Amino acid sequence: MSKEEINKKVSDAIELVRPFLQNDGGDISLVEVTDDLTVKVELHGACGSCPYSLMTLKNGVEQAIRRDVPEIKEVVAVNM
Repeated sequence: MSKEEINKKVSDAIELVRPFLQNDGGDISLVEVTDDLTVKVELHGACGSCPYSLMTLKNGVEQAIRRDVPEIKEVVAVNM
C-alpha cells in the first residue's frame, strides 16, 4: 500500500471517530503518518485536557485506525 493510500485510509478512519469526540466537546486532526507508520494526531478542545484522553486515544482512535489500516504501529498525540 502506498503512503498516499495509507494517509487516505487513516484520514477516513479519523473521520469515523470524529463525531464521537465532538459529542464530548473535543476534536482531532491528523498531523502526519511517519515513515515508520506511526500516526501523529492533535487532540483539541475537551479532548486535549481530559484526564481520559490517553485512554480515548488508545482504546478508541487507535483501535479504529488499526482496524482499517492494520499496518499502523501506534497512534500518538503530539500535544499530550
